[in-house]
Amino acid sequence: MKHILFLLLAIIPVSLMAQNNFKVPKYEKFKLKNGLTVYLMEQHEVPLINVSAVFDAGSINDGERYGLASLTADALMFGTTKYSKSQIEEMTDFVGAKLSTYASKDNAGLSSSFAVKDQDKMFDVIQQVIMHPAFDAAEFKKHKDRTLLELDQQKESPRSVIGNYFNAMVFKSFPYANPGGGIKSTVEKISEEDTRTFYKNNYTSGRGAIAIVGDFQTADMKKRITTLFGGWKTAESRMVKRVAPNLEFEKSRVLLVNKDDARETTFLIGGKGVDYSAPDYVPILVVNTILGGRFTSWLNDALRVNSGLTYGANSRFARYKYAGTFAMSTFTKNSSTIPAVDMALNVLDSLHTTGIDETTLASAKAYVKGDFPPDYESAGALAHLLTDMFIFNFDESYINTFQAKVDGLTTTKVKEIVAKYFPKDKLQFVMVGKSSEIKEQIKKYGEVTEKQIKDDGF
Repeated sequence: MKHILFLLLAIIPVSLMAQNNFKVPKYEKFKLKNGLTVYLMEQHEVPLINVSAVFDAGSINDGERYGLASLTADALMFGTTKYSKSQIEEMTDFVGAKLSTYASKDNAGLSSSFAVKDQDKMFDVIQQVIMHPAFDAAEFKKHKDRTLLELDQQKESPRSVIGNYFNAMVFKSFPYANPGGGIKSTVEKISEEDTRTFYKNNYTSGRGAIAIVGDFQTADMKKRITTLFGGWKTAESRMVKRVAPNLEFEKSRVLLVNKDDARETTFLIGGKGVDYSAPDYVPILVVNTILGGRFTSWLNDALRVNSGLTYGANSRFARYKYAGTFAMSTFTKNSSTIPAVDMALNVLDSLHTTGIDETTLASAKAYVKGDFPPDYESAGALAHLLTDMFIFNFDESYINTFQAKVDGLTTTKVKEIVAKYFPKDKLQFVMVGKSSEIKEQIKKYGEVTEKQIKDDGF
């Protein structure tokens, strides 16, 4: 046993040293003649291949038809000119592969993972899904009906929808305000033909990228991808010029979303954050880890551990391509709404007034550095990293300098970060709860606007 312990102690520092010097592995990047960007990264540890494909087809392009990008991404899996929906599912399941599509605010895409021995079959399916979706009307109707039911069910869970209310309040007329999953009145009007048109307009090779990471030879994979996608003809990519939204607020405001049967109040408090490429994101991450980014954070200690007002409290920075938000969030029983909100505000205030000492900062830096490499330890995560670099226009220096930026953070710099990025006044509040029990009390936080959770939209 002593020998085993000695070996473990000898190995651990080497492992941590490797993690603390984590760099993006070597990869090749090139463009096909049709404009599609390709990333290839060899990873030979396990006989798997991971694929991530992305397009400028996120919900930011929905316009007034909220949910269109999401339904379009889902519809890619409803069958192709070669395979039916059930055939795609059977082929994928039979070989134990994973294949899915998605849409977020800034982009839409496809993710897949499969064994090297099944690559001929799976690349065929992936090509079909990306290039030849059939938008089957019957499958689309079934899916839309399920989506409408889910939209009803979501309103029964405040924690599922409070983010949509917060985004609508903070982003105002900018497209990030729109709910990516849609609302009933807009989803009801979307047809399979609408998704077909959205696909043609937004899934374009000139604004798309595909990353392949795994057990292959780069030269061979380059030939395969060129053969599969090189002849793909799409519409010309549209360069939509967007101006970052102004998220500065003149005063504190409160949006009260009434849920008559609520026994708890769920709330978000926050405001302006940072966009995806913000140069100070690493120090922001370290500071937020202390405030509300881990279980031993100040918010969780105050609201859960020390007072028992909730089962958990956190803070986070949600980053998008053009802007982002900061928010503290938790939930509590109706009778303790004011004490919980006041306590969260006091914790945020202490970040500004008391600050962060050397011991607390050192603990957060160690936590962030230890948590960072696992985010990119799998081939699948690396594939998504490469396509994120394409969508959000950053390069590997963000990853390669991460540890150094954490190590270089001082208490003096922390004060600057807190003052610049963590709002202390003109905060925006969203509370989902029973209006009759909390409305009068919450007026002290700002001008109150009330909505009904049962109403359509946000």
